Parts: sequence; structure tokens; C-alpha cells
Amino acid sequence: MKLYHIALFLFCSLLFVKVTAQNDKMAKVKGGVFLPLYGTADQLVKVDPFMMDVYPVTNEEYLNFVKENPKWKKSNVISLFADKSYLNKWEDDVTYSGLPNAPITSVSWFAAKKYCECQGKRLPTVDEWEFAAMANEDVPDARRIESYNQYILSWYETPKTYVNPIGESYKNYYGIYDLHGLVWEWTQDFNTVLISGESRKDQDKDSNLFCGSAAIGASDLMNYAAFMRYAFRGSMKARYSSQNLGFRCVKDIEE
Repeated sequence: MKLYHIALFLFCSLLFVKVTAQNDKMAKVKGGVFLPLYGTADQLVKVDPFMMDVYPVTNEEYLNFVKENPKWKKSNVISLFADKSYLNKWEDDVTYSGLPNAPITSVSWFAAKKYCECQGKRLPTVDEWEFAAMANEDVPDARRIESYNQYILSWYETPKTYVNPIGESYKNYYGIYDLHGLVWEWTQDFNTVLISGESRKDQDKDSNLFCGSAAIGASDLMNYAAFMRYAFRGSMKARYSSQNLGFRCVKDIEE
């Protein structure tokens, strides 16, 4: 029995080390220009090179964060920064449900932002996230490839993928996992699509974005998957928490 407990302890220790080592990894996204949803030929958006976490933040990592930052514990967080759904699957302040290497979910934008800042990082902008996420395994822009879009749309129809471990979806062109197939993810400027034209160089407000016939205005009808993401982001507020919404961090590349 003693040998069994020793073996179990060693297994858990190795799992923790593996998860920690995994999420210390970042991949370089080279940057460039791309035509975002609802763009026209003269509305290309430039994205500077940046580093992005290879995996979303996990339950285990977020537990370590709340231990080091007690005001973000389930029992301590104030309602201004998180709604009642914050960590609602956790049994208490230090006991989460699910796998240690499953993505953390049910966290607000405020909490995700603070987590990234404590790592010396930040949340990605919408344009950075979309730029990285339009890659499949082989090419940096797979948006016109039917299998890429079908994979995303099939995921949207699959329930409870947020309970799965990180790293089980494909590794994309940049070496990043799980941008599709696991959880939705917070972005720094998640709601600018509704309140300003900032991500479109302030040319105009996207006031028509969510009208009933909005999908007709997309630059490509195969961007329906992206339209779903924009709609989801536009429905959120910074204090909201959702059981299928997680996050990952990025950081700038110093010259």
C-alpha cells in the first residue's frame, strides 16, 4: 500500500511539472496584414509580431494564481469584477472540478487580464487572436479551406469540450494548440466591435454587425465561424463568467 501511495504521489508530481512546463511555452506569431470579418479591400489590418501562449491557461495554473492573489479567490472576489458564475464549478477557494490540465473557465475578463499581467503578459487583441487563429496545421490563413471551417463549426455543435485537457486539438502553423476545439477565449478589446471602430482603424462603427442579415455583409460567407465569435464577444460584459470561456496570454516582442 505504501508503494502505491508513493507511486501515486510521483505520478501527480510529474503531471503538475508537465502542465507547468507546457504552459510556460510561447510561440511566435510573425504578424502581417489580413482582411478581417466585414472588411473590404481597403480595410486590411496590420498585426505586429507577438508571442502567444501555446496552450490556454489551465485549472492548475489558475489555482496557483488565486493562492498568490487571494482577492481573486471565489469567496473574495467583489461583484464589480466578477458575476455569480465566477468559478462556479469549484467546490471552494482551492478545490476545482475537472482535470488539472483542462482549461480554466468561468473567469471574468478582469480576472483573465489580471492573471496575464501577473505573468508579465497581457490578453491578445481581437485582431491578434483572429490573425493567429486563422491558421491551420499547414498555412497561416486557412479561412477558405472547407475542412478548416467545418472543423470549427463542428466544434461549436459539440457540448462540454471545456472539460477536455489542453493540447488535444491540432497544432497550427505557428505551433499553437486549442485556438479552436476546446474553449472560447477572452481578448483584450473583446467588445470594441460594438462600441467603436478601433480595430478597423476608427473608420466607422460596426453598428450593423448584429442585425438579422449581418452575415450577408461578411467578406466571405465561409467566415460564418468568425461571425459567431464576434457575436459571442459582443454579448459579453467584462464581469461576466461563462463555463465555456477561458483565455491565454500574449506578450509583445521587444525590438
